[in-house]
Amino acid sequence: MEIDFSKSGGLVPVIIQDEQTLEVLMLGYMNEEALAITTSNRKVTFFSRTKNRLWTKGEESGNFLFVKSIRHDCDNDTLLIQVNPVGPTCHTGSRSCFNTDYNQNFLFQLENIIADRYENPVEGSYINKLRHKGLNKIAQKVGEEGVETVIAALAETEHDLINEASDLVFHLMVLLREKNLDLKTIAGNLEARHR
Repeated sequence: MEIDFSKSGGLVPVIIQDEQTLEVLMLGYMNEEALAITTSNRKVTFFSRTKNRLWTKGEESGNFLFVKSIRHDCDNDTLLIQVNPVGPTCHTGSRSCFNTDYNQNFLFQLENIIADRYENPVEGSYINKLRHKGLNKIAQKVGEEGVETVIAALAETEHDLINEASDLVFHLMVLLREKNLDLKTIAGNLEARHR
């Protein structure tokens, strides 16, 4: 990767984006050494202009940004790093430094919660109870929630429809996890169909 560090006095802007949700989390700067460290240890390391030193995001808070991919722009003077963030990215405790509306991407967060419950079962959690009942029961719940969603759409309030549709999506996501599928796969299939 040939990055042009000469244009801005040895630094290039770096856009940090959540790999799963595509939400922009922050903007930082890197010099050549910061990029080399980031590439090597797969944790985002910046050059702090205020501290005049290298710093790895999360070195104090534990909220690391684990690198999933690194891309450069067409002029080779800006980086886009897609990450798996651990905890909030902003020093204020917000998920993003830009106060973006995250609820549109909550499905991806929920997918991570479901996966975590599969990998680290929590006694008494609904996901844990469903999982122990097996594939047939999970699939049955998707069917039940589908029917309840149709009924709500035809004969109930908008509030009821929102609740039933939420139940349907949740149970469908559990079913997908049970079958080792994810939303990214479904989105890819929908995109291919659209073409």
